[in-house]
Amino acid sequence: MNAVIDFNPLNTVQFEQVRTHYESEFGITWLFMRPSPRPCFNRICMSELLLNQTQIEASHANPQHRPQQLTNYLVLASDVEGIFNLGGDLATFKEAIEKQERSKLLDYAHLCIDNLWTFYNMQAPITTISLVKGQAMGGGFEAALSAHVLVAEKGSLMGLPEVLFNLFPGMGAMSFLSRRIGLNAAEKMIRSGKVYTAEELYGMGVVDVLAEEGQGEKALQDWVRKTHKSLNSFQAIQKAKQRVNPLTKQELLDITEIWVDAALRLTDRNLKVMERLVRAQNSKVGEQDEVAVKVAG
Repeated sequence: MNAVIDFNPLNTVQFEQVRTHYESEFGITWLFMRPSPRPCFNRICMSELLLNQTQIEASHANPQHRPQQLTNYLVLASDVEGIFNLGGDLATFKEAIEKQERSKLLDYAHLCIDNLWTFYNMQAPITTISLVKGQAMGGGFEAALSAHVLVAEKGSLMGLPEVLFNLFPGMGAMSFLSRRIGLNAAEKMIRSGKVYTAEELYGMGVVDVLAEEGQGEKALQDWVRKTHKSLNSFQAIQKAKQRVNPLTKQELLDITEIWVDAALRLTDRNLKVMERLVRAQNSKVGEQDEVAVKVAG
Protein backbone atom coordinates (compact mmCIF):
# COMPACT_ATOMS: atom_id res chain seq x y z
CA MET A 1 0.00 0.00 0.00
CA ASN A 2 1.24 3.49 -0.80
CA ALA A 3 2.17 5.66 2.16
CA VAL A 4 -0.11 8.69 2.23
CA ILE A 5 0.94 11.62 4.38
CA ASP A 6 -0.15 15.22 4.78
CA PHE A 7 2.03 17.24 2.48
CA ASN A 8 2.19 21.01 2.21
CA PRO A 9 4.72 22.22 -0.37
CA LEU A 10 4.65 25.64 1.25
CA ASN A 11 5.33 24.24 4.73
CA THR A 12 3.96 26.96 7.00
CA VAL A 13 1.11 28.16 4.75
CA GLN A 14 -2.37 27.15 5.90
CA PHE A 15 -4.90 26.79 3.11
CA GLU A 16 -8.62 27.36 3.49
CA GLN A 17 -10.00 25.70 0.39
CA VAL A 18 -7.33 23.27 -0.80
CA ARG A 19 -6.13 20.14 0.99
CA THR A 20 -2.94 18.36 -0.04
CA HIS A 21 -1.68 14.78 0.30
CA TYR A 22 1.57 13.24 -0.88
CA GLU A 23 2.18 9.59 -1.76
CA SER A 24 5.88 8.84 -1.65
CA GLU A 25 6.02 5.54 -3.56
CA PHE A 26 5.46 7.09 -6.98
CA GLY A 27 5.62 10.76 -6.06
CA ILE A 28 1.91 11.60 -6.32
CA THR A 29 0.77 14.96 -4.95
CA TRP A 30 -2.98 15.35 -4.53
CA LEU A 31 -4.73 18.73 -4.54
CA PHE A 32 -8.23 18.32 -3.12
CA MET A 33 -10.60 21.22 -3.72
CA ARG A 34 -13.07 22.19 -1.01
CA PRO A 35 -14.36 25.61 -2.11
CA SER A 36 -16.72 27.60 0.08
CA PRO A 37 -19.48 28.75 0.29
CA ARG A 38 -20.32 27.06 -3.04
CA PRO A 39 -18.54 24.16 -4.78
CA CYS A 40 -17.33 26.40 -7.59
CA PHE A 41 -14.15 28.25 -8.52
CA ASN A 42 -13.97 31.32 -6.32
CA ARG A 43 -10.87 33.51 -6.15
CA ILE A 44 -9.58 32.03 -2.88
CA CYS A 45 -9.77 28.46 -4.15
CA MET A 46 -8.11 29.35 -7.45
CA SER A 47 -5.37 31.39 -5.77
CA GLU A 48 -4.54 28.52 -3.43
CA LEU A 49 -4.50 26.02 -6.28
CA LEU A 50 -2.18 28.23 -8.31
CA LEU A 51 0.18 28.78 -5.38
CA ASN A 52 0.45 25.05 -4.79
CA GLN A 53 1.03 24.30 -8.47
CA THR A 54 3.77 26.87 -8.94
CA GLN A 55 5.60 25.85 -5.78
CA ILE A 56 5.40 22.14 -6.62
CA GLU A 57 6.76 22.85 -10.08
CA ALA A 58 9.52 25.06 -8.67
CA SER A 59 10.59 22.36 -6.20
CA HIS A 60 12.16 20.45 -9.09
CA ALA A 61 14.73 23.22 -9.44
CA ASN A 62 15.65 23.09 -5.74
CA PRO A 63 18.79 20.98 -5.22
CA GLN A 64 17.82 20.35 -1.58
CA HIS A 65 14.95 18.09 -2.66
CA ARG A 66 15.87 14.44 -3.09
CA PRO A 67 14.30 12.57 -6.04
CA GLN A 68 12.04 10.57 -3.73
CA GLN A 69 10.56 13.82 -2.39
CA LEU A 70 9.63 15.25 -5.77
CA THR A 71 6.23 15.22 -7.45
CA ASN A 72 5.98 13.03 -10.54
CA TYR A 73 2.18 13.16 -10.74
CA LEU A 74 -0.01 16.11 -9.71
CA VAL A 75 -3.66 15.19 -9.20
CA LEU A 76 -6.60 17.59 -9.10
CA ALA A 77 -9.50 16.08 -7.15
CA SER A 78 -12.32 17.14 -4.83
CA ASP A 79 -13.29 16.79 -1.19
CA VAL A 80 -16.94 17.54 -1.98
CA GLU A 81 -19.06 14.40 -2.08
CA GLY A 82 -20.55 13.88 -5.52
CA ILE A 83 -19.03 17.03 -7.02
CA PHE A 84 -15.71 17.65 -8.73
CA ASN A 85 -16.53 21.31 -9.33
CA LEU A 86 -19.60 23.17 -10.58
CA GLY A 87 -17.56 25.74 -12.48
CA GLY A 88 -17.48 29.52 -12.47
CA ASP A 89 -18.59 31.69 -9.59
CA LEU A 90 -21.89 32.63 -11.21
CA ALA A 91 -22.93 34.95 -8.39
CA THR A 92 -19.79 37.00 -9.01
CA PHE A 93 -20.43 36.93 -12.76
CA LYS A 94 -24.01 38.13 -12.37
CA GLU A 95 -23.04 41.02 -10.12
CA ALA A 96 -20.19 42.15 -12.40
CA ILE A 97 -22.41 41.93 -15.49
CA GLU A 98 -25.18 43.95 -13.87
CA LYS A 99 -22.63 46.63 -12.94
CA GLN A 100 -20.85 46.33 -16.31
CA GLU A 101 -17.52 45.77 -14.53
CA ARG A 102 -15.40 44.50 -17.40
CA SER A 103 -12.11 44.59 -15.49
CA LYS A 104 -13.55 42.44 -12.67
CA LEU A 105 -14.69 39.76 -15.12
CA LEU A 106 -11.39 39.85 -16.99
CA ASP A 107 -9.32 39.59 -13.79
CA TYR A 108 -11.33 36.53 -12.78
CA ALA A 109 -10.91 34.98 -16.22
CA HIS A 110 -7.16 35.58 -16.18
CA LEU A 111 -6.83 33.85 -12.80
CA CYS A 112 -8.67 30.86 -14.29
CA ILE A 113 -6.28 30.79 -17.23
CA ASP A 114 -3.23 31.08 -14.97
CA ASN A 115 -4.41 27.92 -13.20
CA LEU A 116 -5.31 25.93 -16.30
CA TRP A 117 -2.20 26.93 -18.21
CA THR A 118 0.09 26.00 -15.32
CA PHE A 119 -1.60 22.61 -14.97
CA TYR A 120 -1.49 21.95 -18.71
CA ASN A 121 1.98 23.32 -19.43
CA MET A 122 4.11 22.02 -16.56
CA GLN A 123 7.75 22.84 -17.31
CA ALA A 124 9.02 20.35 -14.75
CA PRO A 125 8.69 16.61 -15.49
CA ILE A 126 5.27 16.37 -13.85
CA THR A 127 2.26 14.55 -15.29
CA THR A 128 -1.04 16.21 -14.36
CA ILE A 129 -4.16 14.14 -13.72
CA SER A 130 -7.77 15.08 -13.03
CA LEU A 131 -9.95 12.69 -11.04
CA VAL A 132 -13.65 13.35 -11.60
CA LYS A 133 -16.16 11.77 -9.25
CA GLY A 134 -19.66 13.17 -9.57
CA GLN A 135 -20.42 16.42 -11.35
CA ALA A 136 -17.96 18.55 -13.30
CA MET A 137 -19.82 21.41 -14.93
CA GLY A 138 -18.71 24.45 -16.90
CA GLY A 139 -15.37 25.62 -15.56
CA GLY A 140 -15.12 22.42 -13.53
CA PHE A 141 -15.16 20.42 -16.75
CA GLU A 142 -12.63 22.83 -18.29
CA ALA A 143 -10.30 22.32 -15.33
CA ALA A 144 -10.56 18.54 -15.73
CA LEU A 145 -9.81 18.85 -19.45
CA SER A 146 -6.61 20.80 -18.80
CA ALA A 147 -4.94 17.72 -17.30
CA HIS A 148 -2.64 15.47 -19.29
CA VAL A 149 -4.78 12.53 -18.14
CA LEU A 150 -8.48 12.64 -17.27
CA VAL A 151 -9.73 9.86 -14.97
CA ALA A 152 -13.46 9.64 -14.29
CA GLU A 153 -15.69 7.24 -12.42
CA LYS A 154 -18.66 5.65 -14.15
CA GLY A 155 -21.80 7.62 -13.41
CA SER A 156 -19.97 10.94 -13.26
CA LEU A 157 -21.56 13.78 -15.21
CA MET A 158 -19.76 16.47 -17.19
CA GLY A 159 -21.11 19.28 -19.30
CA LEU A 160 -20.89 22.87 -20.47
CA PRO A 161 -24.21 24.56 -19.60
CA GLU A 162 -23.21 28.13 -20.50
CA VAL A 163 -25.40 28.18 -23.62
CA LEU A 164 -28.42 27.92 -21.31
CA PHE A 165 -27.87 31.56 -20.36
CA ASN A 166 -26.70 32.60 -23.85
CA LEU A 167 -22.95 32.49 -23.17
CA PHE A 168 -20.16 30.02 -23.93
CA PRO A 169 -17.43 28.37 -21.81
CA GLY A 170 -14.55 30.81 -22.19
CA MET A 171 -11.84 29.32 -19.99
CA GLY A 172 -10.35 26.66 -22.22
CA ALA A 173 -13.19 24.36 -23.30
CA MET A 174 -12.81 25.01 -27.03
CA SER A 175 -9.02 24.83 -26.89
CA PHE A 176 -8.74 21.65 -24.82
CA LEU A 177 -11.66 19.77 -26.37
CA SER A 178 -10.62 20.53 -29.95
CA ARG A 179 -7.20 19.02 -29.24
CA ARG A 180 -8.82 15.88 -27.87
CA ILE A 181 -11.70 15.27 -30.28
CA GLY A 182 -11.38 17.83 -33.10
CA LEU A 183 -12.83 21.30 -33.60
CA ASN A 184 -16.18 20.29 -35.09
CA ALA A 185 -16.95 17.80 -32.30
CA ALA A 186 -15.84 20.33 -29.68
CA GLU A 187 -18.14 23.00 -31.11
CA LYS A 188 -21.04 20.57 -31.25
CA MET A 189 -20.53 19.65 -27.60
CA ILE A 190 -20.30 23.28 -26.52
CA ARG A 191 -23.34 24.41 -28.52
CA SER A 192 -25.48 21.52 -27.27
CA GLY A 193 -25.27 22.35 -23.56
CA LYS A 194 -25.72 18.61 -23.03
CA VAL A 195 -24.63 16.84 -19.87
CA TYR A 196 -22.57 13.75 -20.73
CA THR A 197 -21.85 10.66 -18.69
CA ALA A 198 -18.27 9.58 -18.09
CA GLU A 199 -19.02 6.48 -20.16
CA GLU A 200 -20.09 8.60 -23.15
CA LEU A 201 -17.03 10.82 -22.86
CA TYR A 202 -14.75 7.80 -22.63
CA GLY A 203 -16.22 6.49 -25.87
CA MET A 204 -15.62 9.89 -27.49
CA GLY A 205 -12.00 10.02 -26.37
CA VAL A 206 -12.46 12.84 -23.86
CA VAL A 207 -11.95 10.68 -20.76
CA ASP A 208 -8.69 8.72 -20.74
CA VAL A 209 -9.31 6.29 -17.88
CA LEU A 210 -12.79 5.05 -16.97
CA ALA A 211 -13.05 3.78 -13.40
CA GLU A 212 -15.77 1.78 -11.74
CA GLU A 213 -18.01 3.80 -9.45
CA GLY A 214 -16.26 4.33 -6.12
CA GLN A 215 -12.94 3.09 -7.52
CA GLY A 216 -11.51 6.33 -8.89
CA GLU A 217 -8.49 6.52 -6.61
CA LYS A 218 -7.66 2.85 -7.19
CA ALA A 219 -7.94 3.21 -10.97
CA LEU A 220 -5.71 6.26 -10.88
CA GLN A 221 -3.08 4.53 -8.77
CA ASP A 222 -3.25 1.45 -10.99
CA TRP A 223 -2.65 3.68 -14.02
CA VAL A 224 0.31 5.34 -12.29
CA ARG A 225 1.79 1.96 -11.31
CA LYS A 226 1.53 0.74 -14.90
CA THR A 227 2.83 3.97 -16.46
CA HIS A 228 5.62 4.66 -14.00
CA LYS A 229 7.93 2.07 -15.55
CA SER A 230 8.00 4.15 -18.74
CA LEU A 231 7.22 7.59 -17.30
CA ASN A 232 10.02 9.33 -19.17
CA SER A 233 8.68 8.02 -22.46
CA PHE A 234 5.09 8.97 -21.57
CA GLN A 235 6.05 12.52 -20.62
CA ALA A 236 8.17 12.95 -23.76
CA ILE A 237 5.24 11.83 -25.91
CA GLN A 238 2.98 14.34 -24.13
CA LYS A 239 5.42 17.13 -24.94
CA ALA A 240 5.60 15.94 -28.55
CA LYS A 241 1.79 15.98 -28.80
CA GLN A 242 1.74 19.53 -27.50
CA ARG A 243 4.31 20.50 -30.12
CA VAL A 244 2.42 18.83 -32.97
CA ASN A 245 -0.85 20.51 -31.96
CA PRO A 246 0.41 23.51 -29.99
CA LEU A 247 -1.63 25.56 -27.55
CA THR A 248 -0.44 28.93 -26.32
CA LYS A 249 -1.44 30.86 -23.25
CA GLN A 250 -2.19 33.79 -25.52
CA GLU A 251 -4.85 31.73 -27.30
CA LEU A 252 -6.55 31.09 -23.96
CA LEU A 253 -6.28 34.75 -22.94
CA ASP A 254 -7.66 35.96 -26.28
CA ILE A 255 -10.71 33.75 -25.85
CA THR A 256 -11.35 35.20 -22.39
CA GLU A 257 -11.61 38.64 -24.03
CA ILE A 258 -14.31 37.25 -26.32
CA TRP A 259 -16.02 35.67 -23.29
CA VAL A 260 -16.00 38.91 -21.27
CA ASP A 261 -17.42 40.98 -24.12
CA ALA A 262 -20.14 38.38 -24.69
CA ALA A 263 -20.94 38.26 -20.96
CA LEU A 264 -21.42 42.00 -20.81
CA ARG A 265 -24.07 41.73 -23.55
CA LEU A 266 -26.28 39.32 -21.59
CA THR A 267 -29.87 40.44 -21.05
CA ASP A 268 -31.95 40.45 -17.88
CA ARG A 269 -33.63 37.29 -19.13
CA ASN A 270 -30.24 35.59 -19.50
CA LEU A 271 -29.24 36.69 -16.00
CA LYS A 272 -32.41 35.19 -14.56
CA VAL A 273 -31.35 31.82 -15.95
CA MET A 274 -27.91 32.35 -14.44
CA GLU A 275 -29.54 33.11 -11.10
CA ARG A 276 -31.33 29.75 -11.20
CA LEU A 277 -27.98 28.05 -11.68
CA VAL A 278 -26.57 30.03 -8.74
CA ARG A 279 -29.37 28.61 -6.60
CA ALA A 280 -28.46 25.14 -7.86
CA GLN A 281 -24.86 25.74 -6.75
CA ASN A 282 -26.07 26.98 -3.37
CA SER A 283 -28.16 23.84 -2.89
CA LYS A 284 -24.92 21.88 -2.57
CA VAL A 285 -23.54 23.99 0.30
CA GLY A 286 -25.06 21.82 3.02
CA GLU A 287 -23.57 18.68 1.51
CA GLN A 288 -20.18 20.37 1.27
CA ASP A 289 -20.26 21.42 4.93
CA GLU A 290 -20.94 17.85 5.98
CA VAL A 291 -17.93 16.63 4.02
CA ALA A 292 -15.71 19.37 5.46
CA VAL A 293 -16.62 18.27 8.98
CA LYS A 294 -15.73 14.66 8.14
CA VAL A 295 -12.39 15.74 6.66
CA ALA A 296 -11.56 17.93 9.65
CA GLY A 297 -12.43 15.09 12.00
